[in-house]
Parts: sequence; C-alpha cells; structure tokens
Amino acid sequence: MKKLSRRDFLVSTATLAAGSALGGAGAAFAAAQPLKFTPEAGAKLRVLRWKRFVQGDEDLWLANTRKFTQQTGIEVVTDNEGWEDVRPKAAVAANIGSGPDIILGWFDDPHQYPDKLVDVSDLANDLGARLGGWYDVCRKYGTRNSAWIALPLGVVGNALVYRQSQIQAAGFDAVPKDHAGFLKLCQNLKAKGTPAGFALGKAVGDANNWAHWLLWSHGGMLVDSNAKVVINSPETIAALEYAKQLYPTFIDGTTSWQDPSNNKAFLDGQISLTANGISIYYAAKTSADPTLQAMAKDIEHAHFPIGASGKPTELMQITQMMLFKYSKYPNAAKAYMQFMMEPDQYNPWMQAAIGYVSQSLKSYESNPVWTVDPKHTVYRDAAALMLDNGHSGPLGAASAASMADYIVVDMVAEAATGSRTPKEAAARAAERAARYYKA
Repeated sequence: MKKLSRRDFLVSTATLAAGSALGGAGAAFAAAQPLKFTPEAGAKLRVLRWKRFVQGDEDLWLANTRKFTQQTGIEVVTDNEGWEDVRPKAAVAANIGSGPDIILGWFDDPHQYPDKLVDVSDLANDLGARLGGWYDVCRKYGTRNSAWIALPLGVVGNALVYRQSQIQAAGFDAVPKDHAGFLKLCQNLKAKGTPAGFALGKAVGDANNWAHWLLWSHGGMLVDSNAKVVINSPETIAALEYAKQLYPTFIDGTTSWQDPSNNKAFLDGQISLTANGISIYYAAKTSADPTLQAMAKDIEHAHFPIGASGKPTELMQITQMMLFKYSKYPNAAKAYMQFMMEPDQYNPWMQAAIGYVSQSLKSYESNPVWTVDPKHTVYRDAAALMLDNGHSGPLGAASAASMADYIVVDMVAEAATGSRTPKEAAARAAERAARYYKA
C-alpha cells in the first residue's frame, strides 16, 4: 500500500467510510466531514489495552492499528495487560507523568485523575454529531463538568450465560425473570450436579457486574443522588440475605475467581450458569473440539432477573480511551482514536469479536453482528439499558475509588460466605465508602 503523507491522510479521512457496507453508521459518516487533526512531526504512539478474551477482537484491533500506520506513517506500539492490571498501571502513569500515550481503562477511572488527561471534547463532539450520538450512560462516563475527559470506546456486555439442556433438566424452559424463580433454578441446578458459579473475587468485570445487579435489583445502592452513603439500608440487607441463599448453589472456589475463572469453569463443564460477556460462546463456537462445538449449540444468553423497580438494573463494563497530558503527540493520538472509532474500522472490529464489545455510539446498533446470530442480540443493548457504577449518585473520584476498592463485591462476598452477617457486611461497606464520599 502506498504510504500517505499526513496531508494525504487528513484529506482522505473525509471519505474513508463512504463505501462502507456495514449498516447505517457508514452512511452517516459519509454524509459529514470529520474533524481533522494534524499529527505532530515524528509522532510515535504507545497504546496500553487490556488482554483479549476473544481472539477476533485483538486481531482486528492490531490490523486496524497497522492500517493507521500505513496511512499516516505514525508508528504505534500496542501493549496488552491483564484486566486487573490496567487500572493500577494507569494510576501509576497518571501519578508519575509518564507512560503510554493512550490507555484503555475501565468504568469511571478517568474521574480519578481528570487533571492528568487531555480534553477530548472536540473529538467526542465530532464523533457524536456524525455517528448517531453517544448513549446517555457513555456521555456520563466520558465527561466531567461538561468536558470530555475520555473517549468511551464501547461496553463489554454482560449477561447470563447458560446451558439450555441443563436448565431444562432442572425444570425450567428459560431463566426466570424474578428473584425467587432464579434462586429456585440455581438450587435445582446444584441438586442436579450442574451448579451455577458467579465471581466473588477481585474480578474487574464479572464480580462487579453481578454484585451490583444483586444490590440494585433489591433497591439498594451505595449512595443516593446527593452522594450520601446509604448502603447500610433494609434494601441492602435484603440483597445480602438473598446472596446467603444463592451462594450455596455455587461451585466451590468462586471467592477467588478473577475474570478468566468462570470462562474456564464453564468450558470445562463444571458449571451450567454464570454471568459473562459473549467470550464463552465465542470460545466454544470457534473451537476445533467437537465437544465444545456441541456445547456452543447448547449455550444461550439472557438478561438478569428484574427486581422490585420493575426495570433492568444491570452494570456493564465500559472501557474508555484515555489520552494523558504527558503525551508528546496529542494530535497524533487524537487522530488514532478517531480512526479506530470510524465505521471502516469499528464495524469490522465488532464483527470479528462477534459483539464482545458493544457500541458506545448509536449508529452502530445497525451492525449485522447483532442479528446474524440470535445468541448475539442480548448484548446489543448493553449501553442502552445499563446503569453506571455510581448509581444513583454522581460519577467522580469517590465512585471511581469505591469501585477500585471493590466495596460492593467485598460486601456481597462477606455476607454470602457467612464471614460477616448481612448487617455487619453492610455496616462495613458504609464505613469504607464514607472514606471516599466525604461531606
């Protein structure tokens, strides 16, 4: 491929997606002129992202990165770290003022060090105007005082993953939509020797996602809309009493599970029900092992049960691109971030990962990945239905620190395992949260 000059790149980006055949997002992009960023002379970029759970995600990300380099001449080095390692590495980079130019972080981590990040409002507003707008929850995560401090890349959707045959053997045609029915299902699965398993260790995604659902679906929350700590409440106690009943139905060892743990347990046939992204299905479907191929046909996905509020109360794992002020090449970095969000790159990336990361911009709802296989569809609406982890208070340093400290996860684990009573666990969580949410 001919190497383009920076000027050629800036001109060509106006028409990159004109020929995209992957849904309405391409047409929307072709109809508008994108914002142009002039990369600095001699620019080189380093990007830190989380390790993939779906091979297609990493393959297309790196292919798109090479494509960017071919078209701009800007060298990009991509490093991959385990999910649990990204957050501390990003915090260290922010503190010492040195590290990767761009880091793909989690949840509201940018709100822990907003003054260390480049304002990307110009880029975010341009993308939103051309690609259908940002989902409300993504806008909330990405902004602080109306300025964009990070660029929401997408949402690693979370849903119930289960073996249909084993659900039926336990006496159910589908996952119940209420707490009582869900508990009964898990009890029956345990009795059949095909137990459930939900992470209660320091799992960035899996533990946080289901533990927050447990709390919120019973009406509990860490703080109220005024950022007052209210977790020590009757609603929280009810959630923890429920956790005490649910935990004995789990496979042993979930208190030490990290994000890869339930993937392995499910694919090994040790559990029949868990909460995860689409990665379990992807691994089974693409495996050369006939046993796993047969398992893929048996795998189904569903949303969590609805609680007292009568509406979904689910936490999904948003990932955001953060551009740090110490970067010597902020314009080149913005050009890279923009490039990765454009339809010619973003649409194929979503398809290669079979929807492992769902869209943060509404135009990408039309990507065929969500309808080519009905087992994908449940993940399409992740950003549309999810709550943010600060619920129901504001996002900021306190919510980010509380999430990073695993306050909700630890509380659920303590009560579920009996190491503390529900009242003791709720009281301890309130004390820990109060250190971050100060009057």
